[in-house]
Amino acid sequence: MAEVILMPRLSDTMTEGVIAAWHKKVGDPVKKGELLAEVETDKATMDLESYKEGTLLYTGTEKGGKVMVNDLLAIIGAPGEDISALVKAGGAAAPAAAAPAPASGSAAPAAQPAAVANAAAPAPVAVSGGIDLSKMEEVILMPRLSDTMTEGVIADWHKKVGDMVKKGDILADIETDKATMELESYKEGKLLFIGAQKGEKIAVNSLLAVIGDEKKVDLEKIKAAAAGAGGSVAASVATAAVATAAVATPAAATTAPAAAEPVHSDLAVTADGRIKASPLARKLASEKGIDISKVAGSGDYGRIVKKDVDNYVPAAGAATAAAPASAPAKAVQPALPVGQESFEEIPVSQMRKTIARRLSESKFTAPHFYVTMSVNMDVAVESRARINEVSPVKISFNDIVLKATALALKQHPAVNSSWRGDKIRINHHVNIGVAVAVEEGLLVPVVRFADTKSLSQISAEVKEFAQRAKAKKLQPADWEGSTFTISNLGMFGVDEFTAIINTPDSCILAISSIQQVPIVKNGAIVPGNIMKLTLSCDHRVVDGATGSAFLQTLKGLLEEPLRMLV
Repeated sequence: MAEVILMPRLSDTMTEGVIAAWHKKVGDPVKKGELLAEVETDKATMDLESYKEGTLLYTGTEKGGKVMVNDLLAIIGAPGEDISALVKAGGAAAPAAAAPAPASGSAAPAAQPAAVANAAAPAPVAVSGGIDLSKMEEVILMPRLSDTMTEGVIADWHKKVGDMVKKGDILADIETDKATMELESYKEGKLLFIGAQKGEKIAVNSLLAVIGDEKKVDLEKIKAAAAGAGGSVAASVATAAVATAAVATPAAATTAPAAAEPVHSDLAVTADGRIKASPLARKLASEKGIDISKVAGSGDYGRIVKKDVDNYVPAAGAATAAAPASAPAKAVQPALPVGQESFEEIPVSQMRKTIARRLSESKFTAPHFYVTMSVNMDVAVESRARINEVSPVKISFNDIVLKATALALKQHPAVNSSWRGDKIRINHHVNIGVAVAVEEGLLVPVVRFADTKSLSQISAEVKEFAQRAKAKKLQPADWEGSTFTISNLGMFGVDEFTAIINTPDSCILAISSIQQVPIVKNGAIVPGNIMKLTLSCDHRVVDGATGSAFLQTLKGLLEEPLRMLV
């Protein structure tokens, strides 16, 4: 008997998924555990494995199409089996079954009957005059590309008004509060309108673009509906006439008409240095051990797609390949005359906005108090030197502090907790967030179950997180779920500082530098290696005595590192 597969909820905020790629086509045999498709959620692109066995008889949408959570995604059964009733009912005629789990092991809710969605639109937005833009086939609204995103900045448009757009084409690069992401079109037709120019902001669910047949689309009606509902920024609507006239940069004005072939290059790189490649192409290149930057792209504007990776042959003379062109040198600013005032204003990035909002909420809602303690690191300095003689990776003082903190948290679970309004959550697992500075702000990847890991495992994991953070390759799962946070400014020679709590954690530990200072030892003044630790606590959860007892335990572990082995 044929069985349905419904679109699973692959993240806590997911309402719909985009099919990034199908790994099976209708008529193919499917086994349990085989990869069916790649589904792009609001947080990441994830592999979807089949939990059924048989022949793929039906797919709910093509590549690039959207399917709402719990809507019909696929039907698997015997060859030639009649599935018309299942298709008509959108899977409601079949017994309810558990939705498939993603390859990463995330749990999915039980399937529920729902209508078939071959090309589901973004979340509904009520607009003036009873018109719902999300239900209009030709309308594309600004999607929510991360769980904390409220607006996006147009980093770049890959299509201009008047261009023909196919499903899967890259429409634009969108800068969110966490990363810059490519936005693929799930519609086909002519690009008739864009709701924001390069560099402009546009709110989630606002009118981003209109794609369709210019003879059938009432563009003025759509723009009026969006303006009436506040669905797009005022500047976007005011400049609609300019956008429709396809006014581009001065260089573009002197080139061929819009229908001209796009320029292809061997290496398509965005302004911020990211290589343009589809998620599937990146995955295949990683599996085959291919450097994606060496692959020539055949997609729009040199974008690297699956066939480019499949056909890639390493060049024999790679060693003689020309070095990439260096970035243009910045113009040297002349010295300002004495007494002349000058300033520069930099637009606030989405990441910086989110940092400002979350830290303001933490500072003004959680009553902070601070406890500082000095730690003698003499034995830790000696121990680290001996550990690094045999360790497969270099162990840093930050790694030692992280390990000691994890063990201290197991002894003081009240510090490993969070405020939940009407209750306090005391965590029995230890997931430590490590603040990592990146060019545009701060990210906090999480070392999970840190108390169970060795120093070398912690060191390798933290180094990998730091590299991925600076390359903007962290996934949402990497920075979610911390129970305690560490912020280390010791490498900058900082004597002492206080940190703002990373909510919902109840505490954050600020680590300063190790400094040689005079100390009294056995009645004599001798040089000692002293490091100051400052614990910021949420007084709603942690009291002064509780925080101080935790620091005492941590101090004991750092001053006698052998105790960490017990």
